[in-house]
Amino acid sequence: MENSKNAASDFNSSSKSSITHVIFDMDGLLLDTENFYTQVQEIILARYNKTFDWSLKAKMMGKKAIEAARVFVEETGIQDSLSAEDFLVEREDMLRSKFPTSELMPGASRLIRHLNANGIPMAVATGSHRRHFELKTQKHGEIFQFMHHIVLGDDPEVKQGKPSPDIFLAASRRFEGGQLEPCRILVFEDAPSGVLAAKNAGMFVVMVPDPRLDSSYHAMADQVLDSLTNFMPEEWGLPPFADKDVK
Repeated sequence: MENSKNAASDFNSSSKSSITHVIFDMDGLLLDTENFYTQVQEIILARYNKTFDWSLKAKMMGKKAIEAARVFVEETGIQDSLSAEDFLVEREDMLRSKFPTSELMPGASRLIRHLNANGIPMAVATGSHRRHFELKTQKHGEIFQFMHHIVLGDDPEVKQGKPSPDIFLAASRRFEGGQLEPCRILVFEDAPSGVLAAKNAGMFVVMVPDPRLDSSYHAMADQVLDSLTNFMPEEWGLPPFADKDVK
């Protein structure tokens, strides 16, 4: 996939230099966890002779757990046999052993270390609840310690999940100095609902979607990349990678 949309190259110099802070989504963006959800949901649906496809996954990605669960049972027509709440209980049991094996997505470590070394404040804004966050990040504490703060899906300030802007606005308020002008924040997302949430918050968004996601969702983002390894910070007025940096 090439950059299907690269608004960064079209911005004037003042827009480019306005980026001072970065917010990352986590699942499918920093951590390779989305396949765990897919595997478990395929197993559950197979009992009802139904299949799990990417059109359904796209509607669930990035949302709070209960919101995604309601989409799952209603879109598949199994709500009379399995409630959203029971689906979450069953899914939880199956995921608990998978999350601690989560690996970083390509380019994530390099980008985070680079931004940290250059004094760019970063945060994570994820729909994951605390118990899942702790399991998923067990092996990656060193990387997540570079974040100024982390906002989770069960945070009291996050009244509504993505595509509501709540989580990104909460993340913005917690940077030093209080809530920033949205145009100073660059968000990295993989999920359509997350991209829309960031745009609803008035922020710029780089989308790094799974290649199986329908390309119709790309239009919402300011830039679309096939991997974090292809991100060029200087396109957004951020310090460029040094030649010695490795992907």
